[in-house]
Amino acid sequence: MPVATLLPFTATPNRKSASPTSFRLTEKFILLLVFSAFITLCFGAIFFLPDSSKLLSGVFFHSSAVETNTRTGPDSSDSGSAGNDERVLAKIRKDHEKALIEAKDTLQKRPDEIKQDIINAKEKVAKESVGQGGKDVNNLPFVEYQRPPGTTGHEPLDPETRERRAKVKEMMKHAWDSYRRYAWGSNELRPVSKQGHSSNLFGSIKGATIVDALDTLYIMEMFEEFDAATDWVEKNLDFNVNAEVSVFEVNIRFVGGLLSAYYLSGKEVFRRKAVELGEKLLPAFKTPTGIPWALLNLKSGIGRNWPWASGGSSILAEYGTLHLEFMHLSKLSGNPDFAQKVMNIRKVLNRLDKPQGLYPNYLNPNSGQWGQHHVSVGGLGDSFYEYLLKAWLMSDKTDEEGKKMYYEALQAIETNLMRKSSSGLTYIAEWKGGLLEHKMGHLTCFAGGMIALGADGAPSDKTGHQMEQAAEIARTCHESYARTALLYCLFKKRIK
Repeated sequence: MPVATLLPFTATPNRKSASPTSFRLTEKFILLLVFSAFITLCFGAIFFLPDSSKLLSGVFFHSSAVETNTRTGPDSSDSGSAGNDERVLAKIRKDHEKALIEAKDTLQKRPDEIKQDIINAKEKVAKESVGQGGKDVNNLPFVEYQRPPGTTGHEPLDPETRERRAKVKEMMKHAWDSYRRYAWGSNELRPVSKQGHSSNLFGSIKGATIVDALDTLYIMEMFEEFDAATDWVEKNLDFNVNAEVSVFEVNIRFVGGLLSAYYLSGKEVFRRKAVELGEKLLPAFKTPTGIPWALLNLKSGIGRNWPWASGGSSILAEYGTLHLEFMHLSKLSGNPDFAQKVMNIRKVLNRLDKPQGLYPNYLNPNSGQWGQHHVSVGGLGDSFYEYLLKAWLMSDKTDEEGKKMYYEALQAIETNLMRKSSSGLTYIAEWKGGLLEHKMGHLTCFAGGMIALGADGAPSDKTGHQMEQAAEIARTCHESYARTALLYCLFKKRIK
């Protein structure tokens, strides 16, 4: 192979000598790399010298400024442009000096100080987000916390009561210890298989049992367990999930659990988490009537109703069981939206004609009309009535609208649904389009306690009557267990 092909820049007798500045693309690229490496090395050396800030300002920027001043003499025709260049260079010098000082300070900080700086930076971003219309659950308004009196620290004087109390606490501890051992962080424990399980009612939110048990742990003075649960909530309870949840179940289990834990203990983490979750539930109310969807994707904010619910209707017990928690969310967050959403539900219900004064279980959130005329004080309807009463009591008996709705509904239930069996047992039947179904489901048994709770708010001539009704319904429920052999045996075994 000819040498000339191996040495492409060797001059030949028949070719003119190459110009000193004429290079092929390969050589230009190599020179560029060498030059870039040299520049990088120079700058690296400058930045890592002990007094690099002075070196930068005294050498690099000073010389540039001198050159600028030389070019901007009285005879210069571009004095305005030169002045701008000088200001730009001065700003660059100032920014570099500031960056160098901050870098040195950061290198000298302890890890905990750096962590705190990161937290402060996040809080600053959060505040700026709030200023632009975002929500900030880390900077809630100040609320003076008042611990409820008599929650803990009292032992009953009666020995039998103390013994029963200790037994209940023992059962709670057994349940809690088993959950913690086999299903910690899951929504529930399957006792036979001893495995954790997470119901799809909560999407991919975890820890329903932990949040649900917080108030019980505190009231029972199981403070070690309460602290462990609090730690889990602070570190692991996450609502930033791309999942569809039941608005009703998440409200009564998670929002309600967090609120009660806050009111008992005063720990801010519970208030913050409750408000955060409440904010994520608000898109459920984006319907033509403001009656919320039953199901909501917490990330997209898209809602829908259960496919089996009477033509896409919302369910009375679900949309009617948001009032207590949402009123407290407004109080604790300073955001009136929560209260306005649930008060709007009342407005919609009050505008509707109610058959025989009764509330059907299904309501279409788009049309604002009742679905099937099915009325039940048990499943699908139950807690709506309970929340009307408790809303009045929670308001220190100032919520006159809630009181009126409750007692009128109770009167309609007594007139149209409450009956006696041939053996003298009082029960609450179900109503379907004017026809009674003479059955009372297990969930209706709460009504005995509800009626007793509201008896002292009834007109004086009704108080005794309602207490008798409450006792009769409770007796019917007791008999339904006592007359069922298997359930009765289990019940007797447990209470011994």
